[in-house]
Amino acid sequence: VVDRIDDASPHHRTPHTVDRRARKERVVRREQPVRQRSTWIGEMDFEVRVFGANGEDRIPDDVEYLFWVGCAGAVDDKAKRTTKAVASLLHEAGVEFMVLGDGETCTGDPARRLGNEFSFQMLGQQNVETLNEVGARKIVATCAHCFNTLANEYPQLGGNYEVVHHSQLLNQLVRDGRLTPVTPLDQTITYHDPCYLGRHNRVFSPPREILEALPGATFTEMPRNSERSFCCGAGGARMWMEESIGSRVNENRSAEALDLNPDVVAAACPFCIVMLSDGTTAVQAARNGDGGAPVEVTDISELLLRSVKVPVTEEVATEK
Repeated sequence: VVDRIDDASPHHRTPHTVDRRARKERVVRREQPVRQRSTWIGEMDFEVRVFGANGEDRIPDDVEYLFWVGCAGAVDDKAKRTTKAVASLLHEAGVEFMVLGDGETCTGDPARRLGNEFSFQMLGQQNVETLNEVGARKIVATCAHCFNTLANEYPQLGGNYEVVHHSQLLNQLVRDGRLTPVTPLDQTITYHDPCYLGRHNRVFSPPREILEALPGATFTEMPRNSERSFCCGAGGARMWMEESIGSRVNENRSAEALDLNPDVVAAACPFCIVMLSDGTTAVQAARNGDGGAPVEVTDISELLLRSVKVPVTEEVATEK
């Protein structure tokens, strides 16, 4: 999909071209050998159950969710932080989950958005066959694109599962008292609705309820939000396209977020986090030059994990 994108001549590079090249490099990393999909598991401080590691031919009955990690969540540095945050929160809440590890592959979403239906069908059928063979019933996904494909497009291929986005599951765990935010964050946070989570699948409240539950945090909405939200610029496979007319979508959206003077721009999709990270960097540079601290762009799960975790100093004091 991505190796058809030609690099611009070094004599004609612009900051926008550099952004595009950086995004392309991230995608190329996602196409590395499948064995690297499991690298993040070894970075956890608890055991992550991997399908087949103990000879399973079906997902055990005690496993409540199959955690669909996704390409970005397995190998992209920023998205891996989300993967590890969600895994840590599920572990903290006592939710039994399992991952496919190297048995997982791309859902085919980028191929379909680019018009390569043949590749989507091949990848989709392969995944549906795998999911049906292992007996997947309930799936949680951190990527809004994977979530949409698994929930709404795989039924066309014979894959019918109960699919939830991590914001929905984590919010339910907070509401049920299985996760309790206790550490104040003392930050102003705004939230960007991923298109495939919000407008396409009508999931608006869970991410906001998580942010509103964080002690010390001030949540503020962008003018365009919820049903009337605005794309991050990656939709329709435009993440890998150079925009040559008008204003760049990610910078337009980032400017709207920065107008609120937030400490954190939160999102719930790795595509959005990449685009908004690039966008806020470009807009801040244009507005402030090299001055000023960069605004943090991160997933809601990382913010929740920071609040659920008790600082080490407090833990020591409690033990005494």
